[in-house]
Amino acid sequence: MFSKFDVIETIDMIEKEHLDIRTVTMGISLLSCIRATAKGTAQAVYDLVMKKAEKLVPTAEALSGEYGIPIVNKRISVTPVSLITAAFPQKSMLVGQALDRAAQALGIDFLGGYSALVHKGTADYEAAFLDTVPETLAATERLCSSVNVGSSKSGINMDAVRTMGEIVLKTAQLTKERDGLGCAKLVVFCNAVEDNPFMAGAFHGVGEGDTVINVGVSGPGVVQHALKFVPEADLTDAAEVIKRTAFKITRAGQLIAREAAKRLSARFGIVDLSLAPTPARGDSVAHILEELGLEVVGCHGTTAALAMLNDAVKKGGVMASSRVGGLSGAFIPVSEDIGMIESASAGKISIDKLEAMTCVCSVGLDMIAIPGDTPASTIAAIIADEAAIGMVNNKTTAVRVIPAPGKTVGEEVSFGGLLGRAPVMPVHTGDAGAFIRRGGLIPAPIHSFKN
Repeated sequence: MFSKFDVIETIDMIEKEHLDIRTVTMGISLLSCIRATAKGTAQAVYDLVMKKAEKLVPTAEALSGEYGIPIVNKRISVTPVSLITAAFPQKSMLVGQALDRAAQALGIDFLGGYSALVHKGTADYEAAFLDTVPETLAATERLCSSVNVGSSKSGINMDAVRTMGEIVLKTAQLTKERDGLGCAKLVVFCNAVEDNPFMAGAFHGVGEGDTVINVGVSGPGVVQHALKFVPEADLTDAAEVIKRTAFKITRAGQLIAREAAKRLSARFGIVDLSLAPTPARGDSVAHILEELGLEVVGCHGTTAALAMLNDAVKKGGVMASSRVGGLSGAFIPVSEDIGMIESASAGKISIDKLEAMTCVCSVGLDMIAIPGDTPASTIAAIIADEAAIGMVNNKTTAVRVIPAPGKTVGEEVSFGGLLGRAPVMPVHTGDAGAFIRRGGLIPAPIHSFKN
């Protein structure tokens, strides 16, 4: 039973503390859409997505109105397109454009799945598909792309890492009039998961059902507000406060996820527990860490505080939902978190510190602007470093960096909305080109032999 206090508390979370459902994401299998030609496949893909997701936006809006919980994004994820276009990979853009048209027609915010899984090796059709990524992202508005280049079981495909360094740079150049916006829709993974509802990395795994609803909750502001009431608590008690708060946030996500799946005749997939920040003040993961006692995010102690936060969120959330999945933890995207933006602008946090933080939180180096003249080999080396963290620690890591065309350290890129803005951050100038050009496969660590 809900008490009067519970109702009032939930209303306060929504109205004053930025509680929301960050995304309701419908996963759709495209395997039944494969036809003999690219044009036929593209049409089948468009028709299926339009049919399956026809009521997604109206349903989400209705649920938001009925329960009084804002649902910020309505999204779609699909089977990795490289699998759908394996017979004609050079024409994959036709399918990408069909997906983008469907997203626009349905009022979808983002559609993920222009993706390839090359963590152990790159087949010829996958190599051809990857060549289409920059042009496709430049030619579409809502389509997102992801590429998995490593895993704890297979190692790191360094040939694919080298290729992705070049692709990121080319994508930035093709969208230079928009500060390299295409790179904000492109993420490189190690240990990618098949049920992630967040963009740009969402895709619908081949082990999933035909149609699935995955929900991503949020609530950094709620957690920060809860900590304000225990300013003198030790870290054990602070962790308990975070756990209880994460439980309440996740219950809201579970409610919306189950009801959305029921109304859309889809399977309920998972609730992703990740604390997802926005550029709005009062909705920042960085400010949670500062509430715990850090003068500024990025100072010594930041990694420890983030580890505690991430663990407490998972412990609290996992008890509140029957199915937890996705990435689940705390995101630290620079451009999408006002506290991160301010710290980076003041020179208080570096890419090196962000890399250390990724060892203990969700995903990795996210929405970081770097100088536009950064070599492709340096971008590839950044990807390799982050993939190594994911491979060795058996966790999902990713890189979403934006080489800002024509801009240098201290200048700023701006994308607006949830993508926010970011200062251009420095990268190391030492050349890793010879290392990247070696190629091959970095072998999986010894623990990959577990069965």
